[in-house]
Amino acid sequence: MKEIRLDKYLTEMGEGTRSQIKEMARKGRITVDGIPEKKSERKIIPDQNTIAVDGRNISYAEFEYYMLCKPQGVVSATEDNRYQTVIDLIADRKRGDLFPVGRLDIDTEGLLLITNDGDLAHQLLSPKKHVDKVYYAKIEGEIPADAKKRMEEGVVLENGILTMPACLEILEYGNPSSILLTIREGKFHQVKRMFEALGCSVVYLKRLSMGSLKLDENLQPGDYRPLTAEEVDLLKRHGKEEKTKDAQ
Repeated sequence: MKEIRLDKYLTEMGEGTRSQIKEMARKGRITVDGIPEKKSERKIIPDQNTIAVDGRNISYAEFEYYMLCKPQGVVSATEDNRYQTVIDLIADRKRGDLFPVGRLDIDTEGLLLITNDGDLAHQLLSPKKHVDKVYYAKIEGEIPADAKKRMEEGVVLENGILTMPACLEILEYGNPSSILLTIREGKFHQVKRMFEALGCSVVYLKRLSMGSLKLDENLQPGDYRPLTAEEVDLLKRHGKEEKTKDAQ
């Protein structure tokens, strides 16, 4: 691993701003390999040097990847003055620069990827990539008989925008009905707006998957876990495959 500045290391691990780190070093609160370090700009090697603040060892992670089962009432943001954020739920995160990949509405549950890997986020969110996203929803109102066909052809939203083709599977008819919907883009409130265009309304919405990443059935709303190495590799490979397609 390459050298980085001590203050950058500690800032990335959420220990404070660079000016705060400088003040902590000046007061002798930071040690490198057990020796107090007064110069916060000093270069260190993360996988070779042991860094501590107030006696606490601060381990370094260049990237973190978490699968969160987002609960209702929490916003998909890094900070918010009114609501709890999805980042607040990741209690044992190491880094201070995590963000949600994409957004789920405040009343929507389900899969949300939390990371600091900007390249991977771009691969998953870029409109050119057309990454599949699968949602489970409960729908009030009568679902039209030609709903599947209309979804496959794309739905014209209230603002006149035509969505990309989507795949609708009706699990159970009733009031509400239960459905699965696969979309390949991420317009604002898209699933809700698509069903509104059909004369129905979404009363419950949960994302089940995004690309190769599927929500762990053991995670309850508000629970999270780190992604496995295999899950991260599959997501990155998917992005590389899409890049190759774009270049052809």
